Amino acid sequence: MATIVENNAKKQLLWIGMGSILMFFGGLTSAYIVRKPEGNWLEFVLPEYFTLSTIIIVLSSIILFFVKAQLRKNNSAFQLVLSVLLLGLLFTFFQFKGWQQLISQGVYLTGEGSNASGSFLYVLTLAHLVHLLAGLVALIYVTIQAKNNVFTTKNSLAIDLTSVYWHFLALLWLFLYALLNFY
Repeated sequence: MATIVENNAKKQLLWIGMGSILMFFGGLTSAYIVRKPEGNWLEFVLPEYFTLSTIIIVLSSIILFFVKAQLRKNNSAFQLVLSVLLLGLLFTFFQFKGWQQLISQGVYLTGEGSNASGSFLYVLTLAHLVHLLAGLVALIYVTIQAKNNVFTTKNSLAIDLTSVYWHFLALLWLFLYALLNFY
């Protein structure tokens, strides 16, 4: 009984944390939407690396749906979880490459030559990446546990929580990508 209560508390804490993150990005999005029509907004094309990042995070999220199926078959989920971790690292790498591409286009976060549009882009993508790093830490833990065959259908809370958070990050990125690319 105590384990069920602990598990429910952990799930609730995750949802509260994701709600807080959603509020944070809601505030940044509101500021972005209010500031853009004021003028002096540099228009530029999003780096191709952000499109690749989008494909990668969606793919990694899809792969996570198959982890529970593996556990139901009493198979190891290690390879699937490892592939999600590697894709998460690739997403991170492409974010940095995207920022390099922005700098080469003359889009800066701050300083001489910076513009509010570029600053918002960096803040939104960096804030997402910081939250993604927490997901990577969780994926590292889950990958190690999966390698040691710790998970079963009855013992998968860490995978469940990590999956929910990762799916949340993927949806958040899709929203940010759409906002930055189409608004």
